[in-house]
Amino acid sequence: MAIKRPKPEEIVVKLRQVEVLMGQGMPRIDAIRQISVTEQTYYRWKKKYGGMGTEQLKELKRLQKENERLRRAVSDLTLDKLILKEAASGVMAV
Repeated sequence: MAIKRPKPEEIVVKLRQVEVLMGQGMPRIDAIRQISVTEQTYYRWKKKYGGMGTEQLKELKRLQKENERLRRAVSDLTLDKLILKEAASGVMAV
């Protein structure tokens, strides 16, 4: 069975839960255990998503999709250019 990875929105909610629990006086390690993740995972999430709101998270996801689309377009154009260059050199050699 595959391990279900939390979505970024869920991660932001869990990070906020830890902040709330710590604000209520719970030690950090106990607050991290309360959300059922390891310390390492918590700190990795905090480094990547710490301080982000839901709107910023949506913008990040939108930009990542746009970046992927543009990378694919550049890759396709580069391949087309190489094919044309090879075809042009083959015509001149004949």
